[in-house]
Amino acid sequence: MPLPDLATGLVIRYEYLWHSQAKSGADTAEKERPACVALVFESPERGKSVLLLPITHSEPNADQSAVEIPLKVKKLLGLDDARSWVLVSECNIDIWPTPDIRPLPGQTQHFAYGHLPPKLFRKIRDAFMTAYRERTVKTVTR
Repeated sequence: MPLPDLATGLVIRYEYLWHSQAKSGADTAEKERPACVALVFESPERGKSVLLLPITHSEPNADQSAVEIPLKVKKLLGLDDARSWVLVSECNIDIWPTPDIRPLPGQTQHFAYGHLPPKLFRKIRDAFMTAYRERTVKTVTR
């Protein structure tokens, strides 16, 4: 199965492990969800790695930072019509290719929904960098 070309702004299907789950000892996710590739980098210890931001239907609470995905973008990506947010106050860092990438629902050969529009991705990236500078990002290294 061919993996998608890796680039920032790519939205993949992924077994995202929430920080709260990892903190309680879990090492596997409860479910698959869309996640945004926010950063691609090389690590001397791990090789190629990605920083992934979760996409969720849950409205962010007071201690979370997020960017809402416009319905028009959701339709372009083939996501449902329910409101969704890219959380920027937590992330997973994983190797690439990650063993936790999953095929899209109902498909076996496709792992990516597509790319976020550049303007929206820049907004997400900037919100993440603000949260990072404020030291409010919770990170799970997989």
